[in-house]
Amino acid sequence: MIYPSTTISMQIAREPAAVYAFVSALENFPLWATTFCKSIRKEQDNWVMETSLGPMSIRLAPQNSLGVLDHYVTPPSGETLYVPLRVVTNGSGSEMLFTLFRLPGVSDEAYAADAALVRQDLNSLKELLER
Repeated sequence: MIYPSTTISMQIAREPAAVYAFVSALENFPLWATTFCKSIRKEQDNWVMETSLGPMSIRLAPQNSLGVLDHYVTPPSGETLYVPLRVVTNGSGSEMLFTLFRLPGVSDEAYAADAALVRQDLNSLKELLER
């Protein structure tokens, strides 16, 4: 099955390497992904986020020079959710690209609400990195 999706982008007036370095440091997630990640901690080799939906493990794509910041989130139910995230060069700055998949059973209203939360988090990231 192919899921409907929306790619949400945010321009950030910082070089891609700086954006990548900040976002790839998972300890920074609670600083910008405030609608979802309340806190984060490392447990042995795993990262665990506290969210409004309970604890969730998160892992990031391996370090790379392509700006790939994809992450995999596993809620207590056990199914792993794939979250594509990229930083690409846009002139002298960056463009963050977040692809939001609409999974089966998600209503129009819930999908729109999720997209609004993603935009809010990307805007928080922009504000934080442009200070």
